Amino acid sequence: MQFIKVNPQHEKFIAVIELNRPKELNALNRELMLEIRDTLRELDEDDNVRVIILTGGQKVFAAGADIKQMASATAIDMLNIDQFSTWDGIKKTKKPIIAAVSGFALGGGCELAMTCDMIVASDTAKFGQPEIKIGTMPGAGGTQRLTRAMGKVQAMELVLTGKFISAEEALAGGLINKIVPVELLLDETLKLARLIAAQSPVAVKLAKEAVNNAFNSTLDEGLIFERKNFYLTFASADQKEGMAAFVEKRVPDFKGK
Repeated sequence: MQFIKVNPQHEKFIAVIELNRPKELNALNRELMLEIRDTLRELDEDDNVRVIILTGGQKVFAAGADIKQMASATAIDMLNIDQFSTWDGIKKTKKPIIAAVSGFALGGGCELAMTCDMIVASDTAKFGQPEIKIGTMPGAGGTQRLTRAMGKVQAMELVLTGKFISAEEALAGGLINKIVPVELLLDETLKLARLIAAQSPVAVKLAKEAVNNAFNSTLDEGLIFERKNFYLTFASADQKEGMAAFVEKRVPDFKGK
């Protein structure tokens, strides 16, 4: 792999993907996005992986899309290369993904972090959608996910001015889960990943699907979907093991079946 580093067994059940274009501040060119999509697809099928961490390292998460690839493109060029098909593939990942963000997460970098299920940020993190400053607008979910996370007026300000916000502002606005010292970013993200990896993989996948469905349905539709997935957990060996362990006052041994 040219643009990412992958450690599929960083520790039991947790895989770490690190963006690796340091000279370009991890700018998201098409090749990098294809590598991320394909790697997530592989990890989604790996029974030894239950949680995925996506990071750019301590200095920068991703400073945006690779503008050099797009500067001279026409609307038809963008349509023909299907610019966002890789993003659709990333969104289909069934296992939970935690973004570990340090430094800039701007434009496509911010959108990539928001595509993940949770975000742990370092105290150096900066978030923003500055596309307006180069004559365009977010196209990989920035106007949609940012609005759902922070509300209309906050999202409108960020999208229309291109301003950056700090980790503290992102936390206050509901964009991220927590802030940690930069040197502890991966360690603290691993702690969260371990808590999730200790649960039933079957239940985790179904619960993630139900939470994501809340953004695409009415309350009544969401409740029906949630109920369906709840019933489905009772077809799993993990549910039998989990409830038996509770009754017997022991730690459950989930197998993902």
